[in-house]
Amino acid sequence: MINLLLAAMLCASAPKDTVVTLHDVTINGLGRREYQMRSSQSTVKVSQEYLRQNFAGSLMQTLEGISGVKAMAIGSGQSKPTIRGLGFNRLAVTEDGIKHEGQQWGDDHGLEIDQFAIDRAEVIKGPAALLYGSDAIGGVLNLYSNRVPTEPFSGSVQLFGRTNNEQLGVSAKVGGKHGNWFYRAHATFIDYADYKVPTDSIQYYSYWIKLKDGRLRNTAGCERDGSVMLGYVGTHFHTDVLVSDSYSKSGFFANAHGLEVRLSDIDYDHSRRDIDLPYQWVNHLKVLSHTAWHNEATLVELNLAYQNNLREELSEPVSHGYMPIPDGTLERRFNKSTYTAGLRLRHTLGKHELCGGLSSEYQHNRRGGWGFIIPDFETLSLGAYMMDRYKVYDNLILNAGVRYDYAHTHIHSYQDWFLTPVGNDSVYKERSSEFSKNFNSVTWSAGVNYNVNQWVFKANAGKSFRVPIPKELGADGVNYHIFRYERGNTELDPEESYQLDASISWGNDIWEMQVEPYLNYFPNYIYLNPTSQYVEGLQLYQYTQAEVLRYGIEVQVKWNFTKHWQAHAQGEYLHARQQSGQKKGYTLPFSTPWSVDTGLRYSFNYKGKGFVGLSAHIVGAQNEIVPPEKPTDGHWTLNLSAGKEFQLRGSKVLHIAMHADNLLNRRYYDHTSYYRLIDVPEPGINLSMMVGVEF
Repeated sequence: MINLLLAAMLCASAPKDTVVTLHDVTINGLGRREYQMRSSQSTVKVSQEYLRQNFAGSLMQTLEGISGVKAMAIGSGQSKPTIRGLGFNRLAVTEDGIKHEGQQWGDDHGLEIDQFAIDRAEVIKGPAALLYGSDAIGGVLNLYSNRVPTEPFSGSVQLFGRTNNEQLGVSAKVGGKHGNWFYRAHATFIDYADYKVPTDSIQYYSYWIKLKDGRLRNTAGCERDGSVMLGYVGTHFHTDVLVSDSYSKSGFFANAHGLEVRLSDIDYDHSRRDIDLPYQWVNHLKVLSHTAWHNEATLVELNLAYQNNLREELSEPVSHGYMPIPDGTLERRFNKSTYTAGLRLRHTLGKHELCGGLSSEYQHNRRGGWGFIIPDFETLSLGAYMMDRYKVYDNLILNAGVRYDYAHTHIHSYQDWFLTPVGNDSVYKERSSEFSKNFNSVTWSAGVNYNVNQWVFKANAGKSFRVPIPKELGADGVNYHIFRYERGNTELDPEESYQLDASISWGNDIWEMQVEPYLNYFPNYIYLNPTSQYVEGLQLYQYTQAEVLRYGIEVQVKWNFTKHWQAHAQGEYLHARQQSGQKKGYTLPFSTPWSVDTGLRYSFNYKGKGFVGLSAHIVGAQNEIVPPEKPTDGHWTLNLSAGKEFQLRGSKVLHIAMHADNLLNRRYYDHTSYYRLIDVPEPGINLSMMVGVEF
């Protein structure tokens, strides 16, 4: 799996200081046409201003305005990213060039990253594994929090909140530069209550569950983040070290964690802000080091990182199947440490821009608690790549590259701590057996960029691959938070994909248009197949592989019909079909339906920059399902956003931003939400607001 054009863009020289706004996403560094020519793949850079103006609770909900990007909502205050319908371990998230390694396989928690520490972001749509390894088969979300301060002392303070879950938060950062040395520090504190949905009851396995005041009981939570960066920057040399820690605690919707909650002594409706059993807490410690040396023709970069992700799930001890009532409340514990190293070299030789690199990653995971779903494991990944970006003419650029990856996975055996009757005997049932396997693959990619007048044409083709993760190989247990029993498959082969991406764009000062079709063919796509079997009272989902064809298109149009007024529309469509296996002829589970976003925006500069925008989000019905999934009706919502910037004394600036979702309080379901399985609709009207001061 490979994306040479991503590498071409990242291996490019420093851009010029121009700013262009495209589809409400501010692109810093290059003009629109120059930026489009840097990569033959669809890539969007997102400014801090966009993140601030579109604040909508979680980072991914903020980025949902970008075509092809969706947020999979998780409870009250978190969400997971998807790009063109692919997420989890098919989507790499990086921070300052290092791949973020948490428990990506989990459906029930978001990114362990402080969104308010981010200076800018970049979304790469489509396979991008040349620099990031196998997890980037569906795309990359690059996050950057390494901006070098220019003043001896500067900073900002932001206050924010949301109405639906009564979220309250504060975030502050300071930084400074003294000679060649600089520093940055950041802290964020968030607290939120149970969130509300526009219904007074839901249905779970034929049981009707009443909701007090329309709130999902025990979905409250909190988040505490902090980071410190120290660095040195010279004429040709730069180095910095970042230490960050992210902690979050959130409750699981009590009635979704098994029906046993009906027998609980906990008064879940006593307070909408407390967190009772069942709940989870996650702590992510990260130490990053980035060092670079460059001259006019050469750039050498070294990235080193250590990450520790510690997560615990706690619930009331209840007997399941043959398991007796356990001692304590610790159901599951995951402790994963990751060590990462990467070396990159870029050299310009005439019309050629050569780039190559080495990457390595080692993971060590240990489990605990009386519940089981994935075994202990270690993984080692090694990769090497090289590419060439050849400038034929100023308006015609070709690039191609190749990558080799090797991975070793070792899974430990695990036996239940309780006896299970088997025939005339009782045994400690083995859930996971000792298992080791090596994976390797050669992948490639090639692309072209061409522009003439206001037109820009791009195309990229290549082969990608993804190593099966330990959960896909060795899972065997109940996942109550998403209401199913999951079982792995040690016979899985590495997932491969052949892809073709294209883009045609045209623009001037009044109009901007872009069409992006794409095609993916998977000879052996890995997914959780819902079966008709039930284990321990829950539906069995079995990891399997199938031949899959996916294709789609994204269309964007913007019209600046006056100096202050702008209209925009964007739509996306994705089609997926299994070409083999038990579900041949069906789509993939939780496939995203078509959607259209359209809106009107007014910008003004009266005593500071400001804007007001009204938009409609339209989603089609999803009748393409995998049995026993159920279809989901289409829906539409009306949304409002507004912001204003005030220049205060000296260099101080006051920012105010507001975002209102679902103004009409419509009841609807998100086909990709796992809460849809128990008849939980999406939140009703929700107002987000942020007030910040920069100094």
